[in-house]
Amino acid sequence: MSSQISDRGLVIEVKGVYKSFKSVRAVKGIDLTLKKGQFLALLGPNGAGKTTLVEMIEGIQKPDKGEIWITGKKWHGNEDELHKIIGLSLQETYFIDKLRVSETLKLFASFYQLKNKRVEEVIEMVGLSDKRKSFVVNLSGGQRQRLALGIALLNNPRIILLDEPTTGLDPNARREIWSILLKLKKESQTSMILTTHYMEEAEQLCDQIIIMDQGEILKQGTLSQLIDDSSGEKIIEFSIDKHSVLPDSLFSDSSFSVVWDSCSNKGTLKINNLDKDLPDFFTYLKTKDLQVKSFECHRKTLDDLFTLLTGRHLHE
Repeated sequence: MSSQISDRGLVIEVKGVYKSFKSVRAVKGIDLTLKKGQFLALLGPNGAGKTTLVEMIEGIQKPDKGEIWITGKKWHGNEDELHKIIGLSLQETYFIDKLRVSETLKLFASFYQLKNKRVEEVIEMVGLSDKRKSFVVNLSGGQRQRLALGIALLNNPRIILLDEPTTGLDPNARREIWSILLKLKKESQTSMILTTHYMEEAEQLCDQIIIMDQGEILKQGTLSQLIDDSSGEKIIEFSIDKHSVLPDSLFSDSSFSVVWDSCSNKGTLKINNLDKDLPDFFTYLKTKDLQVKSFECHRKTLDDLFTLLTGRHLHE
């Protein structure tokens, strides 16, 4: 398998992986590949199985079924070698509060027998030069995440695995993390798998996006492939002018692709031909004695795609 991965330029290959926790099927037959220098996003809501999948790739969890290769090698029997080429940041990182930023990085650098020069390079790389002597307890949330990212990058990893690295951060702190990762992408051949439920994060950082829900891959590809409008498909958001709540089954007898929210009396309509389908849609509404309150046509987004695939919004 090692030579096959090398020949195809792959650094990670996951084939037919399953994982359950008692009655919960967290991951259901996932396949994915990661190429050298590629940034890949696992995009999905909480509970989609993203973290479990990444923990299996990291070697923290063992699959119930299926195979995982890192640079052509399985974890069993190759732990020491693989740990040296992977940098990772978990959803929550706990530090020793009364250690300074430089001391924290030196501690982790000692695990790889790295010199202080590398520590200083990383401090500058993650923008913590002015916080070098600050105690960790005094760092902001964004600064702590940059420190966690710095630790993940200490050993010049060939692969970095980041599990929701910007969750809970304000927009400015989130973009600081993005800037570090985009610079890393431009200046190195590092490969990355990133889990996130932020659409913009996946769009900004990653070459490939895998949309996950309930342990399965719903769709994958580049951003343009996922939301390609070449088919003529348009997304229309509309609301109905009614004082009473309309039933969930409102559009069940129609020929249109509608995701309907009965709580807000709002819907999302997917159509391919505006000239033909739109008049037909308004005719259908008239037969139901329904009047449109608001109407907006826009380019399909990843959230639209997720909604059309699942009937739910990404952040629900």
